[in-house]
Amino acid sequence: MLKAGIVGMPNVGKSTLFNALTRTRNAEAANYPFCTIDPNIGMVSVPDERLDVLSKMSNSTKCIPTAIEFVDIAGLVEGASKGEGLGNKFLANIRETDAIVQVIRCFENDDIIHELGSVDPTRDIEIINSELILADIAALDKRKTSRVKKAKSGDKESKAEVELIDKLLPHLDQGKPALTADLNDDERKLMRDFFLLSSKKTLFACNVSEDELAAAVENPDAHPLVSQVKTYAAESHGAEIVVISARIEEELIELDGDDAQEFLADMGVTDSGVSELIKSVYHLLGLRTYITTGEMETRAWTITAGDKAPAAAGVIHGDFERGFIAAEVMHYDDFTELGSKSACRDAGKLRIEGKDYTVEDGDIIEFRFNV
Repeated sequence: MLKAGIVGMPNVGKSTLFNALTRTRNAEAANYPFCTIDPNIGMVSVPDERLDVLSKMSNSTKCIPTAIEFVDIAGLVEGASKGEGLGNKFLANIRETDAIVQVIRCFENDDIIHELGSVDPTRDIEIINSELILADIAALDKRKTSRVKKAKSGDKESKAEVELIDKLLPHLDQGKPALTADLNDDERKLMRDFFLLSSKKTLFACNVSEDELAAAVENPDAHPLVSQVKTYAAESHGAEIVVISARIEEELIELDGDDAQEFLADMGVTDSGVSELIKSVYHLLGLRTYITTGEMETRAWTITAGDKAPAAAGVIHGDFERGFIAAEVMHYDDFTELGSKSACRDAGKLRIEGKDYTVEDGDIIEFRFNV
């Protein structure tokens, strides 16, 4: 299963956010650096309002969302690439993730210590990015040394690696992440084998105070610290931001249903931002959802963007993929508008798709197979 690592400077709200995401208090959230040492790992359900709608329409007994994995990683400090703080452990933990949620402190609070004594989002991002890039430079230098001799002897794979490394190193030396390097498809495919830290897709989570959340969500550009992050994320990574208040969401752990909604309404919002963050990370990882629905259950299934129908069928069971015949497909919008499978058939919105069909997010599918 693909997983996203929650990273950032010490005391920016990483563990609080992790607790909010997993609706637990498994991660220690304390007011001192390195309260997280070993990474916390949790499965998080992906919010999908479509499931509730379909479950009611189908009178389903169960409703099962899809999920992704989040990892709360120890705080990073300047010098991590040289082993400072928990640097080596931190970098190794990031290397095992598929995407990064970089939590940025965008609130002032004298009672919560900042590692560097002041709140400066751009500085914090630059420190993290620099450490990831420095670690990548060291890794590429080492890899190049081991490949040069083979490349000179005519080994094509080693030659291609050396050429790519020589293209990446000047880019990294300019302080730019590998993610933004100008590479062709073959080079990007080869780069995946390098497991570079700065090549991972990144989402920036702006953690604001409780009383600033509503205004920051409505107009991020009007919040001076959030605006900094938004501009920097776009320019440095071509990345997006999500505004959250980890503290608000942590309070919601103890509340259910109407009490939670009432609490959020008192804060002037309908959501703390965490639901939006989960959905954004899901898409950042290249994941999409198709749905099966009936009286027994309505269920979301995770696929990778671009997957064909047989691969999607295989997510349910390998026999579905091996014996794939066809897929009966309706889109969520058509089904909910028309009200039933038979109505979709009559309106020409129920399609029979074969092996070459690329499944779309929001497709409602029933597979035909024979084993």
